[in-house]
Amino acid sequence: MTEGLETDVEGTDEIAERRNELAARVRTHAGEIARELAVLQGGDYGQETFNTDGGSWTLKYEAGDVQYLRFDPQSGSEIYVVSSKQPPEPEPLERAMADYGAFVEAYNEYVRSFEGLFADVSGEFPEVESTAELVAERDRIVDRIRDVCNAMASQLHRYDGDYGSYAATVSGTRWVLKWEGDVASYLRVGGSDGVYLLSQYGPAAAPEVRRLADDVPAFVDAFNDHVEDLEADLETIRFDDV
Repeated sequence: MTEGLETDVEGTDEIAERRNELAARVRTHAGEIARELAVLQGGDYGQETFNTDGGSWTLKYEAGDVQYLRFDPQSGSEIYVVSSKQPPEPEPLERAMADYGAFVEAYNEYVRSFEGLFADVSGEFPEVESTAELVAERDRIVDRIRDVCNAMASQLHRYDGDYGSYAATVSGTRWVLKWEGDVASYLRVGGSDGVYLLSQYGPAAAPEVRRLADDVPAFVDAFNDHVEDLEADLETIRFDDV
């Protein structure tokens, strides 16, 4: 009954060690391919598949390092030669490594296929037009709008308090001036998604300033009419009436 217990058990340490050494070498080598692909593709992550006579190899990479290298043979189950888990069993790894050289050559052919890609691309480009003059004119107009809006804010501050907003309709569009103290916080044309001619984030785009600048005088006229109405109302108040 105890005869079998005396038989020596074959150890697998040597096989596992050789498997682990080979898997580590493959990870390092495939990592070089992953970094080259990341440089070529211009991204931190991606994947590429390379076909060989023995099957197909899919290399997935992230941050310039290999995430996994999978071999799909013509027959049989897929083999993750490199993965985030433990290395494959020795026999599947041996089967995959028999085709590994063909995978590397397929990758090299892929890279060589790009040779001469930019041969006909000229390094000469048209001169870029400057926007300096256009922006300077835009800023000049916006500064004038800001000056008049600050003047309006000062008057509104005196009459309506430290902060608030004044609105008027010009050419069928609602204009809103918000003030704080003697300074205009913003001038918005349209609703909440409208164009901010003035704001803390800077002026509107030049085409928008050009489109709306001609309506600024009408907005100021509406404000002046508003002030005149207020003055007329104030004139009707008498101390005796209080």
